[in-house]
Amino acid sequence: MSTETILHLSAAVCVTLGATFFLAGTIGLLRLPDLFSRLHALTKADNLGLGLVMLGLILYQPDLFYAVKLILLWVVVMVSGATGAHLIAKRALRGDGEDMT
Repeated sequence: MSTETILHLSAAVCVTLGATFFLAGTIGLLRLPDLFSRLHALTKADNLGLGLVMLGLILYQPDLFYAVKLILLWVVVMVSGATGAHLIAKRALRGDGEDMT
């Protein structure tokens, strides 16, 4: 097996695992009973899923500039997801919004 084949196979595995985590997060969002459990499942699974997808994309195109752009994109999405989840949970704890259960 050549190095290129191994890289492409590893990339395909990472992207597939990332998609599996996205699916698990979506199922958690739909099936878990309360707001805080749904937020936890969604943010954790989506961050890990996106990280694996980004890693797979970096392996498909092993260029430093491309890798830096994808990592920065992943960091921005993680920060915005954590901030959004924090704001939703804070509002739910205060009880000044509509009932989200």
